[in-house]
Amino acid sequence: MAELIFYTNPQSRGRIARWMLEEVGEPYETQIVGYDQMKDARYLAINPMGKVPAIKHDGHIVTEAAAICAYLADVFPQAGLAPKAEEKADYYRWLFYAAGPVEQAVTNHHAKWDPAPEQGRMFGYGSFDNVVAVLDEHFTHHEFVTGTRFTAADVYVGSAIMWGTQFGTLPQRDSFSRYTDRLRGREALQRAGKLDDDAQAQMQAAQPQPA
Repeated sequence: MAELIFYTNPQSRGRIARWMLEEVGEPYETQIVGYDQMKDARYLAINPMGKVPAIKHDGHIVTEAAAICAYLADVFPQAGLAPKAEEKADYYRWLFYAAGPVEQAVTNHHAKWDPAPEQGRMFGYGSFDNVVAVLDEHFTHHEFVTGTRFTAADVYVGSAIMWGTQFGTLPQRDSFSRYTDRLRGREALQRAGKLDDDAQAQMQAAQPQPA
């Protein structure tokens, strides 16, 4: 069996990859990387960006949470998370929409920087409001990214919407609430959350206490 190693920090986007790993159900080794370790040469050899998550599978490294989700769905087809032929268009469209326009628009808007109307053509997302409206429209008419079936794309897109609405970087929408309610019932998401919460508690307990 090929070795599968997961590099993460429980206070990071590594939670997305953890969820995907739990959905896949294959054994993996977890290596927690502290924020003070991410710029060390040892970890930079894994990801030169000095960020988590990353995985190493059979000697090959994959970074970027969306890529990790797509890769794991592809190399472990028995999990049933890769798209069927008729689902591929929506699967790839919305996976890359979340990793591109949504990520860029949300982070820029949260930083209180939004392009002026005349600058919209310079940015892949145009405007934050338009990005939200397009996402809202899709989930008004679809239970999951590709229609009625959960796929790996829902791990990434769903994480973006759950985190965004929880922390206020995305507005509340009825379509988002219905979608995230369906996702929260996933046993793999619940397992992943407990693993990360436990890892976070262990990290905090290991920190030196003030005298």
